Amino acid sequence: MLLPECGPGRVTSAQAHRAVEDGSALLADVREEDEFQAGHAPAAVFLPLSRLAGGADLPGRMDGRDLVLICRSGLRSQQAARLLADRGVTAVDVTGGMRAWAAEGLPVRDAHGAAGTVI
Repeated sequence: MLLPECGPGRVTSAQAHRAVEDGSALLADVREEDEFQAGHAPAAVFLPLSRLAGGADLPGRMDGRDLVLICRSGLRSQQAARLLADRGVTAVDVTGGMRAWAAEGLPVRDAHGAAGTVI
């Protein structure tokens, strides 16, 4: 279980990857569309912070899984976690974001499934 007892928490990219791979977490990328299209974690769902701030609902595919948020560097995902906490939704964010994810050698794919770039 990745989620903290109370309030938003942080996990490493390796912890997030393991949780997504074992099916215990849903990874939501909170960057904007051009960033997501250029390079994202293959299992990530697109849920930009701008939509969350506007009141968008969470993905319907949660199925009891932990919610892990990721952005480019970790700042927007922290904002998203706090915003969701204010709504009563617990989530963790990835320290270092997609930059850390890529630096760990974890997969990054573009909109066409090819090797992606973190912008």
